[in-house]
Amino acid sequence: MDVFYLITNQMKDTDNRVTNEIKAYIEQHGKVCYISEKDEQGYILPGSVPKDIQCALVIGGDGTLIRAARQLSGTDIPLLGINMGTLGYLAEVELNEVHHALDRLFKDDMEIENRMMLNGKVCGVSEHTALNDIVVTREGSLRIVHFNVYVNNVLLNSYHADGIIVSTPTGSTGYNLSAGGPIIEPTASMFVITPICSHALNASSIVLSGEDTIEVEIGEGRYRGTEHACVTFDGTEMLSVMTGDRIAIQKAQNTTRLLKLNKESFMKIMRKKMKGN
Repeated sequence: MDVFYLITNQMKDTDNRVTNEIKAYIEQHGKVCYISEKDEQGYILPGSVPKDIQCALVIGGDGTLIRAARQLSGTDIPLLGINMGTLGYLAEVELNEVHHALDRLFKDDMEIENRMMLNGKVCGVSEHTALNDIVVTREGSLRIVHFNVYVNNVLLNSYHADGIIVSTPTGSTGYNLSAGGPIIEPTASMFVITPICSHALNASSIVLSGEDTIEVEIGEGRYRGTEHACVTFDGTEMLSVMTGDRIAIQKAQNTTRLLKLNKESFMKIMRKKMKGN
């Protein structure tokens, strides 16, 4: 690889020390390196990504990488996460390993892993993608909300719960795991539906094929009143919904391409990351 693109979480690398060191190392080896241009909210400016990028290095944590994946969706640019966060399931390269990782990239000594993404359409109008999950949850005061979940136009179940998580295998180690959902091998093509604090004894997670279509409908509130909820995509892009509204979720056409340097199995990495947690 010869052309690199740096995406930095300014909250992690506040003085750009790490970013500048990586850029200098790349250029010292005769390679080209661009630094992403962002707006005031930290989003990459539309149309600012050079066309000849061969690899995006994401400096931060898993959240930074997930945000970058959504912003670069459809570009086919592979991503490598450099971890300045905590666990770092996705951002696999630690700071003390950066030079070694770059040396391997210079020699094309790596693999590319394709990760499934979600496409969510709210009320048939507003459409967004997600790498981790799409979450439909209560809005406002603490209360149980009624959700109807359909799979391929057939009612799967009705839940009285704080919310519903629809997760990819990549996102299964995120909010889904915290809510008691199963861990799925990250390159699989499937959905995990996990209710959040369901008011039932049998509200287990459900694993579905990646070819299914899932719809989450907001049910009626108490005394047939109008219920209000919200939808988030990877924890961002919060949209308000209400009784009768539906969120349709399918596998996205685009995938996130992750560069993999670690030859260890997913389960071995999981044991290391989860040790003591």
